[in-house]
Amino acid sequence: MTAKTLMIQGTMSSAGKSTLVTALCRIFARRGVRVAPFKAQNMSNNAAVCHDGGEIGRAQYTQALAAGIAPTVTMNPVLLKPEADMRSQVIVNGRMWETLPARSYYERKQALWQYVTTALDSLSNEYDIIIIEGAGSPVELNLKRGDIVNMAVARYAQSPVLLAGDIDRGGIFAQLLGTLDLLEADERRLVKGLIVNKFRGDPSLFEDGITILEERGNVPVLGVVPYVKNHGIPEEDAVAIEAQNRTNESSEQVDIAVIALPRIANFDDFDPLSAEAGVSVHYVDQSTKLGKPDAIIIPGTKSTIADLTWLYETGFAEAITQLSQSGTAIIGICGGYQMLGESIADPQQIESAQTQIRGLGLLPTVTQFLTEKSTHQIEARLVSDIAWMNNITDQKITGYEIHMGQTISPSHWLDINRGHRESIADGAMRPDGRVWGCYVHGLFANDNFRRAWLSSLGWQDTGQETISLNYAFDNLADVVEAHLDMKQLESIIGL
Repeated sequence: MTAKTLMIQGTMSSAGKSTLVTALCRIFARRGVRVAPFKAQNMSNNAAVCHDGGEIGRAQYTQALAAGIAPTVTMNPVLLKPEADMRSQVIVNGRMWETLPARSYYERKQALWQYVTTALDSLSNEYDIIIIEGAGSPVELNLKRGDIVNMAVARYAQSPVLLAGDIDRGGIFAQLLGTLDLLEADERRLVKGLIVNKFRGDPSLFEDGITILEERGNVPVLGVVPYVKNHGIPEEDAVAIEAQNRTNESSEQVDIAVIALPRIANFDDFDPLSAEAGVSVHYVDQSTKLGKPDAIIIPGTKSTIADLTWLYETGFAEAITQLSQSGTAIIGICGGYQMLGESIADPQQIESAQTQIRGLGLLPTVTQFLTEKSTHQIEARLVSDIAWMNNITDQKITGYEIHMGQTISPSHWLDINRGHRESIADGAMRPDGRVWGCYVHGLFANDNFRRAWLSSLGWQDTGQETISLNYAFDNLADVVEAHLDMKQLESIIGL
């Protein structure tokens, strides 16, 4: 390996590893360093599609953008996408490898090690620094034997490790010192620093805490990083949904409810909506909490049939239908689009043992699951002049597709270009424009489309600019850089 490396591990899931890696990628990129992210194995249904159609975790895709480089499958060679029935779809080098029950996957993890090392070696030959992200905790003792993402990677790369703890969740001393204590001696030698992450309040009040950590852990604390609220960086873990139940500080004009499906996927689709002044986006996991929103969005899911069954069992299906009849706008994206139709068929039992299920019947479409998975970055042209789309007809949008099914509709409102002059008809819409759906993720990141639809709900554009992703990257980098000992960090990396 030729590149320098730095690995960020955490004391637990959601300790802020992904955010720290994103910030570090931006910090070094701004200094003119060729830097790339890497995570050996990710588990998330929030995936993204690279230029070649390969899938990787949303976090690594975002980190690459922060580094100013094109995302590639080498940055996340193994991606697990949990499905129903305690199994996961295993994506290797961006393509579907197999669908395995949890136990079978753990038995075959070592077979994936070659893909991990090959990908890391490839990146190392292209970049100056690789910022490596761990997963969960490096001391899950019952799982450690099959580790291919934490200390196994650190050992292979002989990478210095920074261990981050989440002080916002409490128990920071047990988190950091306990993790250090459970590491093997050779692993502990790789840990070169600690980060106290997500600190709220006056950091001077934690000076004694730094002393305690350094004396007992015999490792320097490189910084106390503050809690960055609403940082504008796409989240990857569904645990973040609770934190997204927020309203912009300006007066609320439009209320949008997103159904928090058990296997929700790509929920960052809705970040551009919540970023608009006057728009409230909240996630609802109980039908009794729906209220009377202006719009309901049924998002993507890794298990359409299982989550549609859940809609029926929990009363959501009836509530959504009734609200639609009273004028609430109903939108379905990807799996949610499939649910809005008349029926979903899975004759080959690709996704479920159930071969047929009745849809919500709000759109005149039928869906059938196919063995081939569609993963594409796309451009599309808006071809309908129905209702609110009249003002944006013939305009273009961009996005991406990740789905297994094919949906047949008597009409469509999108012409999708997947490249190579391949044109695909997509989407269905009710004549009044109040119920619609399509397969395109990233739809609401298109300003023209997003604002036309919001206006149909009564939203008025105040002219306030939304925060761009590049601005969010720079803001996050500024905060992290100001609270880390960068000189010590550079020494640790060997710069």
